[in-house]
Amino acid sequence: MNEKGRPVLLRGIGLGGWMLQEPYMFKFAEAARTQTEFKAKITKLIGRENCEEFYETFLANMITRKDVEALKSWGFNSIRLPMHYDLFTPPSGKEPVPGKNTWLEPGFKLTDKLLSWCKDNHMYLILDLHAAPGGQGHERPIADVDPLKPLLWESPADLEKTIALWKKLAERYAEEEWIGGYDLLNEPNYLMLGNLPLRNFFLEATREIRTVDKNHILFIEGNAYAQDFTGLTPPWDGNMAYSFHKYWSPNTLKSIQPYLDLRDKYAVPLWLGESGENTDVWFRDAVNLVEAHEIGWSWWTIKKLEGESSLMSVSTPAGYQALIDYWSGKGPKPSAESARATLMELAENVKFKHCRINYGAIEALLGKR
Repeated sequence: MNEKGRPVLLRGIGLGGWMLQEPYMFKFAEAARTQTEFKAKITKLIGRENCEEFYETFLANMITRKDVEALKSWGFNSIRLPMHYDLFTPPSGKEPVPGKNTWLEPGFKLTDKLLSWCKDNHMYLILDLHAAPGGQGHERPIADVDPLKPLLWESPADLEKTIALWKKLAERYAEEEWIGGYDLLNEPNYLMLGNLPLRNFFLEATREIRTVDKNHILFIEGNAYAQDFTGLTPPWDGNMAYSFHKYWSPNTLKSIQPYLDLRDKYAVPLWLGESGENTDVWFRDAVNLVEAHEIGWSWWTIKKLEGESSLMSVSTPAGYQALIDYWSGKGPKPSAESARATLMELAENVKFKHCRINYGAIEALLGKR
């Protein structure tokens, strides 16, 4: 339901690769396991200032008003924003005053700008904490996890910072009609301690958010990559939904029955918060399956380098593979000048006007079925 009490079936797209670059999306998995490792290699080769210039340009170009307008014209009504915490606040170990939270402008400014484009196009924006301080599991690439540092669940300082970040975001966007909700933690995958730490986190985050924002829905993802909701019931808030993810499984009723049972038992909404990375036929069948059961969805993802399953494909700069070969120990070291030029070409190529649009995927998701 929206704020006017009218039902809304979310048909959305995730902005993967923008605030957080997973290695496979830009084909640097051979060179670096995480975005942080990739940034470190760029910095070592071309210098800190040039690295910062590349990322500032990349962030400015990859998602623009034109992207949002295109999504609206194709028939999407929502956007899921995968956020990296480090655009909003520094790591707990780098706070100038231990125990305090410094707020960084880049993440908030990017989110404000995106929200303004969503408002103009009457699209809901769902905030998704994709990379939490410390990392929400052992899957390094998806949350930019440093294996030498404590995970989120092992660090009280990171837990406090994560909850404080959500309260800050909720305070900022509490009255925004086109904020579609808060996806509190993407794909937790820390199984050793079961779901009790995850439940405790969700409860505390909910308490803090509700002190400043009683309007927006909270999306709760299960453990094991948003599939295991053991211990995360019954619902503890009157405005929450359970968000599951679905990849590669058969598009049969059996594949979603556990989530339907959850909804039936607790009268709580469901959302397919992430799915994709498959064929157009699979896309169509998956959407048909969940929509037949009145479940909204958000697809993964908007853009990838030479991405066949994404909505748009980004062209590879001529010298890009040579950079990856060097960083993965398979090729000679390029000059700093040529490396910088290659990276800036990539930052230009991500613009909407340069991307190849995958109309087959769009038709599969939103076309006549």
